[in-house]
Parts: sequence; C-alpha cells; structure tokens
Amino acid sequence: MGLNPYVGYFSLLFLLEVFAAEAADFNVVDYGAVGDGVKDSTQAFIDTWKLACASKATPSYIVPKGSFRVGQVTFEGPCKGFMNFAIQGNIRAESDPSKFNENWIVFEKIKGMQLSGGGTFDGQGSVAWKKDLCKQEGKCNTLPPNARFDFIEDALITDITSLNSKQFHINILSCKNITFSSVTIKAPGDSPNTDGIHMGSSNGVNITNSVIATGDDCVSIGPGSQNVYVVGVTCGPGHGISVGSLGKYKNEEDVRGVTVRNCTITGASNGVRIKTWPKSPASEASDFIFDDIVMENVMNPINIDQIYCPDGGSSCEEMDPSKVKISDVTFNNIRGTSQTRNAIRIVCSKGVPCEDVRIGEVNLKYTGSDGPAKSVVEFADLILSGSQVPPVTNSAPNSS
Repeated sequence: MGLNPYVGYFSLLFLLEVFAAEAADFNVVDYGAVGDGVKDSTQAFIDTWKLACASKATPSYIVPKGSFRVGQVTFEGPCKGFMNFAIQGNIRAESDPSKFNENWIVFEKIKGMQLSGGGTFDGQGSVAWKKDLCKQEGKCNTLPPNARFDFIEDALITDITSLNSKQFHINILSCKNITFSSVTIKAPGDSPNTDGIHMGSSNGVNITNSVIATGDDCVSIGPGSQNVYVVGVTCGPGHGISVGSLGKYKNEEDVRGVTVRNCTITGASNGVRIKTWPKSPASEASDFIFDDIVMENVMNPINIDQIYCPDGGSSCEEMDPSKVKISDVTFNNIRGTSQTRNAIRIVCSKGVPCEDVRIGEVNLKYTGSDGPAKSVVEFADLILSGSQVPPVTNSAPNSS
C-alpha cells in the first residue's frame, strides 16, 4: 500500500534530535496571555506565533497550564525551523458560534512540526449543537472545527485532547505524512456533525492508539485520501469508522489504500463502513483492509452502502445508481455483537458493482430475540475464505 505508517514518526524523532541543541522557547504568557479563563488571549497567541515562526532556532510554542480563552488563531507557515507546540493548558473557544468565521484553531502550511503536551482544545459546542444549522437550514460548514490542519507535511500530534467541538473535532486537508497518536476526542453521542477526525485530499495519514467518542463518525475518510492507517483506535459512541460519503460532488478525487486494524467499536450506529451517494459522478475507491476489529453492540458492524442518502428516504433507491467503483476490499477477523439482524450489509451499485470483496473470518452475533443474525449482499463479487457467522452467500455482480 505504499507508505509505512511509522516512517513519518521516526523521521520526526530524528529531526527533533538534530535541532534539540538549538531550541528556543516562546511562552504565550510572556507575550500577554492570561490563563484565568476570563481574559481574551487571542492577540497574545498571535503575537507569540509571529516570533516563534520567524525564529531560526527550533522554536517551542508553549501554552502552559491554565485555561486560556482564545478566539480565531491561524498558525500559518512556512516557518524558519521545525515547530514544536507544547500545549499543556486548556485552550477554550467562545461558546457563541457567531463569534467565528468557520474556523477556530488552524495549523497551515507548516513543514515539520510536533504538537504535544497533554493539553485540551475545548470548543464549548453545546450552544452551537442546539442551533444545529446543518439540519435546520442546510448550512453544514459554517461552524468551526476545534482544529484544522491544512497543507501540513511531516507532523506528529500526540497526547492532546479535543473536547466538545462545535463541528468536526479535527479536520485534515491536503496534508502529507501526518500522524495522530494517543489522541483523545470527546463529545456527547447526540452532538450533531461532530466527526472525530475527518480527512480529505491527503496522503499518509496515521491514527494510532487513540480514543474517540463523539456524535458522528469517529474517523471520516473523504475524497482524495490515500495511504491511511487507523490502528489501535477505540471508537464509540458515534457512527463508526467510515470511508465517505463519496460521490456527492463532481470531480472528486479517488480514495486508495485504507487500513483499519486492531480497533474496538462500541455502541456505534456503524462499525466499518464505505458509503457513496446514488446518482453520483464517476470515481474510484479501492484497496481497503478491515482486520482484527471487535464490535460491541454495534448497529451495522460491516456496511457497504452505495445508496447512502440519510435525508432522502425511499426515493433514493429510485435514483440513478452510484458511479463510484468500489474494489479490492477485505473484511477479516471481525467479531462481536450486532444490534441489528443485518450484521453484514453489502449493498453495492447496480451500475458499477463492487469487485473483489474478500470476506474472511467473521463472527457476529445478533443481540435481539427475533432470530439469528443474517447478511445482505447486493451487486457484489465476493471472495469467501474461512468461516462466516452469519453465513454469507456469494453473490454474482449483477444479482441480489
């Protein structure tokens, strides 16, 4: 599948050793920030960044312990040297969503950075959730994520918490070789549109040993994502680990090379899922491995849904079929319990059926009392090996 998920991590360690002797500290408190949770420290954060980014040494941008009230801040590069962010305190957003212009904390155009320190990005999203403009008015991109990473290369984000974001917690766009390790993401299960980590148009995204509990997808893998590794993640509540939705817009980039392994998904509405819209433009999604995954009381543990249309009802099935071509998908060593009888649901496009869907060892038991678990397969070319519970029938590509 190309990139090794740990190449970036060890490259960053090497860079840290090289520049350690030339480190310089830039503490936001020294430039006017106050960690009392009351004073607005936005300008102090901005002023500190300007100095740190311009430093020819290896700067450490330090947010010490305390609670810092901060408005919109963009940490924009390129910078002179490798950037080290030591976030030890709690960075708190204004609760009023009208105070923001779609963004809150943005990391942009930085090559070589580490973000760590045990601190928290607190989006204070409860006020925004009550308004929920996405459902009420269709304005789904007007609320700020807790943190955006745009055009970042060679980055390690570790030992950081994202709490109660107004929208997505972490949004990754056009990044290369970026690793999230030991990250904690928290929001109530009913908080709308609060995806844990969403990505698009990025190559080499690694998410390891993290805990994500939120109101939408724990991990959302959008168009243009390549060489993605999700390993050792605990997910739930939420909507599971999802590829897509794909095919909503014209000229979407293909998705290629996604591995999800050694994860536990608990109490989620989906387990591992690939979802595409009906009546979609043509694109491709290929090279997926879903392996060694525990499902605990999950509604749809294994799910390929090419009639994804959450607000359209039955009319979606009457639309033209999806033209997103899904191929080379492996489900193996997936076990646990399902809240629904359809523990395995593979509903592909009748226009471009799924190819090379491999199902190995699966053991999923239905927790209800109205019969055993079952599988649903439509328009998929299956390759079966090992044993499957519930049983799976090998479906011809153009039949159900």
